[in-house]
Amino acid sequence: MKKFLDENFLLQNKTAQQLYNDFAKPMPVIDYHNHLPPDQIANDINFENLSQIWLYGDHYKWRAMRTNGVNEKYITGNSTDYEKFENWAATVPYTMRNPLYHWTHLELQRYFSIDKILNADTAKEIYEEASAKLRTPEYSVRKLLSKMNVKVLCTTDDPTDSLEHHQKIKADGFEIKILPAYRPDKAMNVDDAASFNAYIAKVEEVSAISVSSYSDYLKALKARHDFFATLGCSVSDHGLEQIYAEDYTDTEIRNSFDKIRNGKELDQKENLKFKSAMLIEFAKWDHEKGWIQQYHLGALRNNNARMLRQLGADTGWDSIGDFSQGRALSKFLNRLDSTDQLAKTILYNLNPADNELMATMIGNFNDGSVAGKVQFGSAWWFLDQKDGMVKQMNALSNMGLLSKFVGMLTDSRSFMSYPRHEYFRRILCNMFGEEIENGELPNDIPQVGKIIEDICYNNAKEYFRF
Repeated sequence: MKKFLDENFLLQNKTAQQLYNDFAKPMPVIDYHNHLPPDQIANDINFENLSQIWLYGDHYKWRAMRTNGVNEKYITGNSTDYEKFENWAATVPYTMRNPLYHWTHLELQRYFSIDKILNADTAKEIYEEASAKLRTPEYSVRKLLSKMNVKVLCTTDDPTDSLEHHQKIKADGFEIKILPAYRPDKAMNVDDAASFNAYIAKVEEVSAISVSSYSDYLKALKARHDFFATLGCSVSDHGLEQIYAEDYTDTEIRNSFDKIRNGKELDQKENLKFKSAMLIEFAKWDHEKGWIQQYHLGALRNNNARMLRQLGADTGWDSIGDFSQGRALSKFLNRLDSTDQLAKTILYNLNPADNELMATMIGNFNDGSVAGKVQFGSAWWFLDQKDGMVKQMNALSNMGLLSKFVGMLTDSRSFMSYPRHEYFRRILCNMFGEEIENGELPNDIPQVGKIIEDICYNNAKEYFRF
């Protein structure tokens, strides 16, 4: 019987172990999409205890605790940090076969050299040992990023963000590149007239451009796009249920903008056309600057209205959606490609039923101008686990070129999530190792090793050119 989480964790044979240790493990990390707070990096904070770095804002853990019958008081409520940790520790044994069980113990090992299994009995000693380390200078957030061999990190930022924290980080000369990413979801959300007009007021303030027309609005948002570029931004991101690709005329969009500026709600057809137009404008700006555009597709958000009212968004009430993706996605990409304005593009899929759809869609627009120009992005959110990663990589292998894949990202709000890159790399090496030992791939370790290195780091380095 193998030991839990030993040095050969997830590596089922000698070839997989060699591929991981010789090729995957030494490679640095390019984390081109996450939700880490840039202010905490700018101020190089230390967390006071394990709850603050581990449980604050982590809706993966919150969902598990709720399912385990933990009262909300001990999740997002006003209980003490240690009481929240106690309830998480008591939940951990019941997360077996959920990726949280692996992630939890990988993080304890990699950050704190704690090999104990977390449960109600070990909670106090683990909490005290880890919390004591977190308060030392060697556990500031910048040191944690360095400890995980991170070279580049892209946060997720609204166009109205001042980026003052990125400016401070840059001025400090921090050796890890901390770059913003342009996330204009709110800028195209016309579902509610009052909220949209309030957002426009923010755009006016940060851009110093008065917005009285649709062209003014585009001018102001483009100014923010330009500003992001001055701080090294070369990545945009969109979180959508599905791509919007309705036909529209400029007159229709101008009229819709005027209508909502007058406080009137758009009908469904007007709404979809406006969002379609905005997506095209953003994509053209990205192409003009040579940016990479990312589309996270398929999340059904805020399902529990009662808890949304109580706690707000991003608190653990989202799920996989079953949206129709193919036809609109083809239409959107084709519209940009037809005028040679399709930027490098990464498509992330949340519904595993659409894996093969995404893996074949990228082939329609890989035109040979850039290796892997259109990418099927890594398994994300609910699919960010062993089974989900294997399915995503198998679909990409069967329908495209896994060897040109830009690999893993963190997509997390936690500074302790970087062992997910190790998790991915072990799974990747095991896939190749098993097929080599089964005679399905040649026993050419240098060649396969190069592919492993490329997927772990080199492809992203070449693709993003940070």
